[in-house]
Amino acid sequence: MKRIGIVAGMPAELAAFAPATARARVAGPIVVETLMLGAKQCFLACAGIGKVASASAAALLVHRYDVELLMVIGTAARIGLGPGGAFRIVDAVQSDYGARSDSGFARFDPMALPFGIPPALTPYKAFELHAIAAVPPARIASADMFVESAGHAAEIGMSLGATLIDMETAAVAQFATLNNIPWAAIKAATDAADEDSAATFLDQLARAARAAAEAAEQAIAAL
Repeated sequence: MKRIGIVAGMPAELAAFAPATARARVAGPIVVETLMLGAKQCFLACAGIGKVASASAAALLVHRYDVELLMVIGTAARIGLGPGGAFRIVDAVQSDYGARSDSGFARFDPMALPFGIPPALTPYKAFELHAIAAVPPARIASADMFVESAGHAAEIGMSLGATLIDMETAAVAQFATLNNIPWAAIKAATDAADEDSAATFLDQLARAARAAAEAAEQAIAAL
């Protein structure tokens, strides 16, 4: 693999990647930055926070820049535990697609008819990053919401087997799967998805973004 597409929800998360390496900027509705990491050409895109924005960035990188691997980098909440180091994402699930009724919220796989008997969700499997096998593995749950509820976070963790919560990864994984493109993700924890998350996130953003980016640099260099 020589052409790597990198997606993040925030500019700070992309800025943390190879910060000492010169990069070129391609203007457009979604700005793309390009840089060389050894023999690998990296294309970095941020369209904003959330599933549509991240999938849009991924689509641009695949269809205009012919990337061979999509990688999501940046930050996430770590359920019940808070700030920490980088995690190697092994699979991703979407936690906000389904049916809301008086009895609660039933989750369904994205694109499926969202009513009837809820199935067990099918996670999107990530490309294996052997070079960073020592980085702890995690399942991530993605939704278009910033979670500031320890109770809701705990339910996601228990129901879906997730360690982390973010707003981008599963959408990129879904797009990649539909287009038969391998995907990977590396996320570092900023907060616990609880009532203190907003303040903790801002305090931990730079540190966590760099932790994830550094692991991504190692993984890409070894591809």
